[in-house]
Amino acid sequence: MSNIFEKHIKKATLFTEHRDALYPGYLPDELPHREKEIDRLAEILVTALEGEKPSNVLIFGKTGTGKTAVVQFVGRELDGAVKVYGKSKIKYIYINCETVDTPYSVLQNIGNNFIEKWEEKIPFTGWPIDKIFTTTKEYIDRWGGVVIIVLDEIDKLVSKSGDDILYKLAHLNDILTNSKISIVGISNELRFTDLLDARVKSRLSEEKMIFAPYNAMQLEDILLERAKLAIREDAVGDDVIRLCAAVAAQEHGDARRAIDLLRISVEIAEREGAEKVTENHVYLAKNKIELDCVAEAIRTLPLHSKIILLALVLEDESGMENVTTGELYNIYKLLAKKIDVSPLTQRRISDLITEMDTLGLVNANVRSFGRYGRTKVIELSVPWVEAKKILLEDEYLVDLNNVKLPNQKKLIF
Repeated sequence: MSNIFEKHIKKATLFTEHRDALYPGYLPDELPHREKEIDRLAEILVTALEGEKPSNVLIFGKTGTGKTAVVQFVGRELDGAVKVYGKSKIKYIYINCETVDTPYSVLQNIGNNFIEKWEEKIPFTGWPIDKIFTTTKEYIDRWGGVVIIVLDEIDKLVSKSGDDILYKLAHLNDILTNSKISIVGISNELRFTDLLDARVKSRLSEEKMIFAPYNAMQLEDILLERAKLAIREDAVGDDVIRLCAAVAAQEHGDARRAIDLLRISVEIAEREGAEKVTENHVYLAKNKIELDCVAEAIRTLPLHSKIILLALVLEDESGMENVTTGELYNIYKLLAKKIDVSPLTQRRISDLITEMDTLGLVNANVRSFGRYGRTKVIELSVPWVEAKKILLEDEYLVDLNNVKLPNQKKLIF
């Protein structure tokens, strides 16, 4: 009996053994077009090699502008420099605040970097926050050196848990005797500091760096370097590289997007058994990425937003046009009642529609209907077939699978 994977195993592949160079977590030996930013951050952090506290740094820039890669690259270089030039111990701690997003988990993550014995490590839950802070402080001071704490997606931490944890970390320098702390914050939000208390803002904003988006030519250089590592030389042409770069440049110069687009283009070509990646493979990859983004956005919506979206899907499915907020709200109430969910007010539903408009799932525009006045019209901006399929994955909505909406806008269950 043959194995189910046998038919999928291909003797010839378009990738090399360094396929990981086309994944987000890969850190290359060089970062094209970020030399100035690397040098600037190194200039700020070099004082750590002398045993002095570097200035705190806030780094801003849109997604895919190389912020995280630069910070990790400089951290790797700093680790190497310590062995040659260091007059003090240096510990470089990277924390992604999208997942480590509470004061408890941040302090636990930092503290356990200095606690070697397993039985003494800070547990995932159960300690008062003051105990964790005191324990972390004691172990850092006992260690005796310079600690650089990188808080990636720092705005996510503040929006969920407030800025008290940042004040505590910045305040550590005032109470440590043998060690020094420096904070590097990374954020996609340029107005992130507006959320901070004045005391925290003044301490954290000692140095600021802003990363500009990549242009098409810069993205092309980045892709060429990655392609040399990850893809067979004869498998991808300059036309494909240029197209991937151009598509990503149109979307805020996102290098991550460009790299993903190239990788998925190669994967699609490989599955087809093609010997070379073509521009058509790039367009297929672009559609796949967009659908994946839509799917993720829909899956993470709150329940009431999903019910609203399903109501709009039913309107689209039945061929209805010019759907107003009031009409959509009436369908939403009927769907909510069907699954025993208490409906929200129309005003709150209007807010949720605005949020989905921001996400690009719907279009909400005010239109004039002549003597009938002006009103807000809601349209679905994603294919209703795919949207419905994703929405009905939710166990709360599965009972609405057979709901239909005829032209008279009355639900049939």
